Parts: sequence; C-alpha cells; structure tokens
Amino acid sequence: MAIVPATSCGVPAARRDSGAGRDSGAHTVVVLALDGVYPFELGIPHRVLGSADGRYEVLSASVDGRSVRTESDLTVTPGHGPEVLAEADTVVIPPYAISRASAADPDPRALAALSRVRPGARLVSICTGAFLLAAAGLLDGRRATTHWALTDDFRELFPRVELDAGVLFVDHGDVLTSAGAASGVDVCLHLVRKDHGSEVANQVARRCVVPPYRDGGQAQYIERPMPQASGTGTGPTRDWALQRLELPLSLADLAAHPAMSARTFARRFREETGLSPGRWLTQQRLRRARHLLESSDLPVERVAHEVGFATATSLRRHLAAEAGVAPSAYRRTFRAPGPVLEMSGDAAG
Repeated sequence: MAIVPATSCGVPAARRDSGAGRDSGAHTVVVLALDGVYPFELGIPHRVLGSADGRYEVLSASVDGRSVRTESDLTVTPGHGPEVLAEADTVVIPPYAISRASAADPDPRALAALSRVRPGARLVSICTGAFLLAAAGLLDGRRATTHWALTDDFRELFPRVELDAGVLFVDHGDVLTSAGAASGVDVCLHLVRKDHGSEVANQVARRCVVPPYRDGGQAQYIERPMPQASGTGTGPTRDWALQRLELPLSLADLAAHPAMSARTFARRFREETGLSPGRWLTQQRLRRARHLLESSDLPVERVAHEVGFATATSLRRHLAAEAGVAPSAYRRTFRAPGPVLEMSGDAAG
C-alpha cells in the first residue's frame, strides 16, 4: 500500500501552504523519512507546523528519493529526495525502528543525507531520531533526550552525549531532541512558540486539539517496576513494609523485622535492591500515591496520609522531584475519565 503525502485534515486549505508552488517566504521544513519510520511521528511536523497559517512549508524526503517502508504495514512515498535537505531551514528526523547494531552503525545513506544539510539549519529529532544525530557526532558534548526505554542503550553507545531521560525535549537552539511519540507534538509546538510567539502556538494547538504545553517531563511516564521479593534476605521485610506504608517506618523498624542489626540490614537491602531502605520506601510510597491519584477522588492530603508521607507538602515535593509535576497535574493527566453521557439533539442544544 503506497501513501502519497496529502494536506492535513481539519484545517481550511486557505490557511496552509499547498506545496504546489514553493513559497520563498515560508520557513522550509524537511522531514527525513528513514527506513522503518513510525507513521504517526512522521506526520506530526506536517500536522502541527502545517497548521500555522502558511508560516512553514513542510516537505518530506527519503535518503534516495524512493518509497520508504514504515514500521507498520505501510509504505510511504515522500515527495522529494535528499537534495531538498540543502534548502531546509529546519530538518526533522522522526523515529524509525532500530536494533542495537543499526543504532551503532546507521545506514550510510542516512548519514550522507544529513551531510547535505546546510550550516545554520536547525536539526530536530523525535524519539530514536536522536540515535542518528548522535551517530553523526552532532550531539557530542550536548544535553539531549530520547525515549526513556532506550536510555541505557543510548548512554552505552554515545557516552559523549549528556542524556536527560526526564524531559520531553531539549533545545540547544540549532539542535533539538525530543522523547518518544507524542513529544513530537510538544517539540513542534515549541518551534512555533519560539519562532512566532505563544499566541500563534496556542492557535495551532487549538486546531490540532492538543494542549499548548504539557506539565512535567517524560519522567512521569517512566515505568519503575518494583523488585520482586524473595523468601530470603530482606524480601520478606519488603513485603511486610508494603502492608504498612502508612506507618512512619524507620531503619530500626525494618531491621527489627528480620532480627538484623541496622547496619547489616541496610547493606543487604542495598545489595538486593540497589537502593537504600529510605529511598526504597519513598519510591513505594510514591508508587502507591500514583495509584490513588489515578484511581480515586481522595484529596491530596488524604493520599499523603494513606501512603505514609507526613504532609501533603511532602508528597508534592517528592512527586515533583520524581515525576516533575504536582499531584493535581498528575491526576489530570492519568485519571481515567468518567462515563460519557449521550445526549439527544434537543438536550445538547
């Protein structure tokens, strides 16, 4: 199945650059589609930047001018070959399926395509697109981000890059990197805000039916699975503590459960979990607090009490440090909505 890029839906055609004639007054954005590209993210620059009243001319290109297979069961046909990269004011690298081998040694055609980008052009990556920029040496000595699930591989492959897995995007002016999937929307809205101000960015966000700015970073989405308790060592004590998170458990309380000295218990606990007992307790209390914020209407003060934080202020401080958001913002993001009521035409009117 071949898909030829078309105008984005939902925005009046008069407000968009049709691409039929090159608009020399528009900021030229080229989206480089690599083999294995993810279709959703491939379309984000066209949808978001293309909704900015013709301020951007968004083009798509492949490394050889041919069709590109996607990560899904689709094939896309970009409108241009790599030569158009030399005309770009901004180049966007959407994510593509990678293996450890291809991340370390990317397609030479992709690197050759990047070499066509003129000096002074802005580079933007979404998710795994950062791996290509890093492999080309364009992120050395810089702070950058990518999808949180890929951070270990990224750090091992590119130790010269200062990776920050807790943010939605990083802006160095000439190079921007963003996290996974929907963070592509965040970084594109940021480009509009940076280039044309908040009013235009807010208009674009409304047309795309997305928030103009998301609270917090990707830290709030990172999975932190709880270590499985074993029947030996400190495992039974961890199980015991999980049933008593609302209590002010001290190191002495924890060590008394297996009848160990506090020093021995702390050493074994760290060996088994990689964390100090105090840090582990805080993580488990936050994990429980997240669950209550997502699944209940309990006030923040009550949530703090239920999970063992002395005050709501303490919960707010710890959640902000871990997830980058306040409890109320976290609840708005993750709380499952109630049932939708269907209205008749008369009632709706």
